[in-house]
Amino acid sequence: MATPDLIASIAVNTFCDHLPFYRQEQRLARISVSISRNDMANWIIQAAHAVRPVFERLLARSRESEIINMDRTSLTVMGEPGKANASKSYMWLMRAGPPDAPMITYHDRPSHRADEARSLLGGFSGFLQTDGLEVYPAAIAGSSITHVGCWAHARRKFHEALKAVPASETAKAGMAWIGQLYAVERDLRKRLTEGAIDRKTFLEERLSQVEPILDDFKRWLDTETLSVLPSSLAGKAISYTLGQWEKLIRYRAHADLTPDNNLAENAIRPFVLGRKNWLICGSPEGATASCVIYSLIETAKANGLNVFDFLVSLFHYAPFAKSDKDWDSLLPFKKSFELLPGHTINVPTGLY
Repeated sequence: MATPDLIASIAVNTFCDHLPFYRQEQRLARISVSISRNDMANWIIQAAHAVRPVFERLLARSRESEIINMDRTSLTVMGEPGKANASKSYMWLMRAGPPDAPMITYHDRPSHRADEARSLLGGFSGFLQTDGLEVYPAAIAGSSITHVGCWAHARRKFHEALKAVPASETAKAGMAWIGQLYAVERDLRKRLTEGAIDRKTFLEERLSQVEPILDDFKRWLDTETLSVLPSSLAGKAISYTLGQWEKLIRYRAHADLTPDNNLAENAIRPFVLGRKNWLICGSPEGATASCVIYSLIETAKANGLNVFDFLVSLFHYAPFAKSDKDWDSLLPFKKSFELLPGHTINVPTGLY
């Protein structure tokens, strides 16, 4: 019989501190506590199933938001139906919501084809910001979604060219142009955060300041592409930037859009760190459970909640949640979850 505190502790060790179950088993054995890795895995799977309505609400609200940042990374899952054992699958990430209530959801899928992204975005009609992977245009074809590109990926191409040829004036110039865009963003974003300007002024000033930079940069790219060897790294950086140009400049349309997709890349990093330690998911059920718990933990962290306290309360109250209102109050948002001490869910007395 695992208590909410014990399950929360195992979840934090696994998904925040990246400790595989076998290492937790060994640590507990040193203090003469016997809990097998199989028990831990089964508890996490059962707990994830029990709180899945919270995860489903996060996904539904993400699809209703104005902006989604999306990314994906590989994942090895044992026993996937219709696939060779331990073959490659994928973990897709969606980060959505306004800055004061971000939502992060993870989704295990057998591939990174366009239909996977399309199914995850079902019903979404806002701005989708991604890297330059070709599946995204195919995934949103025919929809009302506006595709926004990532300047960090364009900058990375020029940076790679500069590392290969430190004397490359083309690579230096490309990075300098992009650096100007980021300088404008940093200054205006700081003033917006501090309350020195409102969102309308932020949009107007960003547009007026980056427009001449973008115009000059585009002319430089068009000229430079005629004289730089296309197969060189600098040539590939120019080609990538020109190919993504219309998507790259769309971040100007919304105050919550930034020049890059770093919000998604930063959000997927905890999973990547964990994967380096536990390497594989032992079953499809385990992969799905990991998605649910990762989603709840990373959303709680992004909203400034103490992750352990949040999970203890969530596992405590979830068995007594009956209505939509009950489940909504368990979402990991600070403005709602801080009310839990006076929660209205009817918890039978004497059980805890």
